[in-house]
Amino acid sequence: MPVAASAIYFLNLRGDVLINRLYRDDVGGNMVDAFRMHIMQTKELGTCPVRQIGGCSFFYMRISNVYIVIVVSSNANVACAFKFVVEAVALFKSYFGGAFDEDAIRNNFVLIYELLDEIMDFGYPQNLSPEILKLYITQEGVRSPFSSKPTDKPVPNATLQVTGAVGWRREGLAYKKNEVFLDIVESVNLLMSSKGSVLRCDVTGKILMKCFLSGMPDLKLGLNDKIGLEKESEIKSRPTKSGKTIELDDVTFHQCVNLTRFNSEKTVSFVPPDGEFELMKYRITEGVNLPFRVLPTIKELGRTRMEVNVKVKSVFGAKMFALGVVVKIPVPKQTAKTSLQVTSGRAKYNASMDCLVWKIRKFPGQTESTLSAEVELISTIAEKKSWTRPPIQMEFQVPMFTSSGLRVRFLKVWEKSGYNTVEWVRYITKAGSYEIRC
Repeated sequence: MPVAASAIYFLNLRGDVLINRLYRDDVGGNMVDAFRMHIMQTKELGTCPVRQIGGCSFFYMRISNVYIVIVVSSNANVACAFKFVVEAVALFKSYFGGAFDEDAIRNNFVLIYELLDEIMDFGYPQNLSPEILKLYITQEGVRSPFSSKPTDKPVPNATLQVTGAVGWRREGLAYKKNEVFLDIVESVNLLMSSKGSVLRCDVTGKILMKCFLSGMPDLKLGLNDKIGLEKESEIKSRPTKSGKTIELDDVTFHQCVNLTRFNSEKTVSFVPPDGEFELMKYRITEGVNLPFRVLPTIKELGRTRMEVNVKVKSVFGAKMFALGVVVKIPVPKQTAKTSLQVTSGRAKYNASMDCLVWKIRKFPGQTESTLSAEVELISTIAEKKSWTRPPIQMEFQVPMFTSSGLRVRFLKVWEKSGYNTVEWVRYITKAGSYEIRC
């Protein structure tokens, strides 16, 4: 694995070194002079955050009135280096009461050196979690008089948290009512031709959770994804039940998920953080269920008139409904007057957006709505340029519906005390880039 840093420097806007730390001996202590001479004095700080001078690479970032410069002489992981800087600044702010500037650094030299020794070892980032580091680096920073007061929470068994695998959850949590809230939120992206054929379609989704559980619970989540169901059938030596399965692409998990168990059993097992967090993100490119179909018909009648007819049909179940449906139908800039008729909702011409805005507060499933409009255009003497028709855009939210078809098969909670839990599961599909050519 490439290193993230050989040395790190904190400089003020004049180029003076406030504090520095050498992690490896492959760079000299005077490398900051090269940065000051070739980058700061030539005023090239805003061009690119990565520069190569001689045999060394410089990664730098400005936070308030401080430049943080990382120097490496070998092949380095640039993304890891910048991620380290961002999380290190967040850590310093948690100790300094939300402030990170030249004064905060000068007032907290000893604390910063102690933190720099803990968060990186020989050029490789270590634990940067403020909650964990505050368990054994208990020194308080010099706080700004305008900063908020610290809210210290006593956390027992610090050694277990620092050395164990559950650094995102503290022990000793207790709730009178143990509840788990799980939301599957999807955004459907579509580009459809005027004849109704799908040109591009995909779904990006995320699973959001809010946990109020006592102790150190172990959760197991089962979805109707194809790989997970096939693996379950292999383990149980019986065929899967009939039903729709989906293929998840580009899946990313929260750090609490046990990846070893996911690779072997294809189930999402985890010890959840306390409160709200994002469990996973995914993308679907095949088998997408479109919530709406739009059939537009736009006729240009000469130079001064235009007829617009748009039919919107909801494809989801009849017992469901969409909320906040907005259809934006583009019209030419030289529009003078419009006459609108709709079967449901309200529509009006928006001159600043050059479009007809059709709003439907509640759109039931398996129904159709139609907009008919006559548009009068301003007649111009100059030769009329052909109107390049922008696509129709839609906004909506459909509760209890997923375009991917993703469903929660089970959500199990196990804790050694054996308490009962209440699980809540919700689904919602929103419009991402939902466009129909006209």
